[in-house]
Amino acid sequence: MNFSGRLAGLYGAISSCALRLRRCRCALVLLLLGPCLACAQTISFTFDDGLDPRTEPQAKAWNAMLLAALEQAKVQAMFFPAGKIVDSRQGMALVEAWGRAGHRIGNHTYSHASFGSKEMSVDEFTADVMRADGLYRNLPGWAPRLRFPYLKEGDTAAKRDGMRQWMRAHGYLPASVSVDASDWYYSARFVAWQKQHPDGDPAAFRDAYLAHLWGRAQYYDRLARKVTGRSPAHVILLHTNAINAHFLPEVIAMFRAKGWKVVSPVDAYEDPLYSMKPPVLPAGESVVWSLAKQAREPDLRYPAEDDVYEKPLLDALGL
Repeated sequence: MNFSGRLAGLYGAISSCALRLRRCRCALVLLLLGPCLACAQTISFTFDDGLDPRTEPQAKAWNAMLLAALEQAKVQAMFFPAGKIVDSRQGMALVEAWGRAGHRIGNHTYSHASFGSKEMSVDEFTADVMRADGLYRNLPGWAPRLRFPYLKEGDTAAKRDGMRQWMRAHGYLPASVSVDASDWYYSARFVAWQKQHPDGDPAAFRDAYLAHLWGRAQYYDRLARKVTGRSPAHVILLHTNAINAHFLPEVIAMFRAKGWKVVSPVDAYEDPLYSMKPPVLPAGESVVWSLAKQAREPDLRYPAEDDVYEKPLLDALGL
C-alpha cells in the first residue's frame, strides 16, 4: 500500500474512533440527564384537595368519574387530599377509593393554610402536616410526600430551610410539580356555566379547558428546556373538581394525541429535577418556575398561575 493509501486508512480509523467517542459521550449525557431526554415528552397526573360529601352533593359521583377515567386510560395518578375537606367517614371513604384503585396518596396538610403567610410558623405548619398524616398513614397507597398548599414553600429563608430540614428528618419527600395551571378557576366557571345552561353543549368549555392545559404544558416545557437543557418527566397539578370529573378522559387523550407519554408520578419523581431545591424567595411555585427565577429569566409572572390571567380569555369566549 502506498503512502496515500496508508494515510487514507489511518484517517478512516481515526474518524471511526471519533464517531464512537461522540456516541459514547452522547450516551453518557443521556444517562446523566435522565431517561426523558432520550424519549418523548412525558407527563404524570396529580390531584389536590379532595371532595367533601358534607358540602358537595356530587362529591361521590365526581370522585367515581375521576377514578373511572384513570382506570379506562390505564393511568396511575397521585392524590393529595387536604384533611379538613375529607375528614369525615364519607370523605375518607372517597380518599381510600383512590388507594384501592392503585393510586398513591400523599399529604396536602390538614387545614390547607399557606406556608407563604407571614403568620404561619414552621412549628404550626409541621403540626398541621402531622395532623393530616394521622388520617392517611394507614390507607392503601400511602406515600410520605408533601404537596404544599398553593405551592408556597416559605416566604423567608429560615422557614424554607427549616421546613426542608424537617422533611428530611421525618422521612417526607417533596411533591413538587413542573406544570402548574388554573384548573380550579376553569372549574368554578364551568359549574357556574352549567347552572345557567343546564341543557347546553359543553363542547366550547371543554375545548377552552383543553387549550388552557395544553398551553401551560407547552410553556413549562419550553421553560424547562431553556433552564435545564431538556424536557423532564413532567408532573402536572390538577384538582378533584367538576371540570376534571367531566373532561379528564379528553385531557389524557389530548396529551397522548400530541405525542406525550403518560407515566405514573412514582416514575416521574425519579427525574433528578424533583431533587433540586432552588434557593429562591418566596420559595415555591413550579420547580421549573423556581429554576427560571434562579437563572433570572425575564418576564416571569408572579403568582405563576392565577384567575386574573384566565378571566379575560373566558370572558371573551362568553363562557
